[in-house]
Amino acid sequence: MATSSKTSSTAGAKKARPTVADDVQEAFVKPLKGMAERLQNLPLAGAASTIVESGRKDLQALMEANERSYQGLQAVVARQTEMLKASIVDWQGTVKGMSPGEPRENLAKLDAMGKAAFKQALDDIRELSELAAKSQAEAFDIVSQRIRANVDEVSKLLKTPRK
Repeated sequence: MATSSKTSSTAGAKKARPTVADDVQEAFVKPLKGMAERLQNLPLAGAASTIVESGRKDLQALMEANERSYQGLQAVVARQTEMLKASIVDWQGTVKGMSPGEPRENLAKLDAMGKAAFKQALDDIRELSELAAKSQAEAFDIVSQRIRANVDEVSKLLKTPRK
């Protein structure tokens, strides 16, 4: 019995002055109730299956975008490896072609090789950046197509006639 009188006196105190719980309810619960009322007008059977299917398509698009990005990274690494191997072969060929008795000629060969290597490095950087940008653009395109599809699906869902 003491518990019930204590509860009734506490309830009376809450009505007298607002508490933090009242503020939370005012700020968060009431707007959610309004949203819930609006959502009640949607045909839930169709909406639920649409939402589940949309989530499946979202996940599929993310997996495909991730796969494209990963394939692009693999292509960049493979191409970098090819470039490095070619550079090493070129340097080895230049060093083997040097004669021990011709220091000026050897310096000229190294100078020419260094200039060619620098130019090749710039070309390689450009090629690698284009390769990476292409794969990232493909991945972004997949995600952006899915976002546009989501917007269309939500628009159609919200335009369905209310009961």
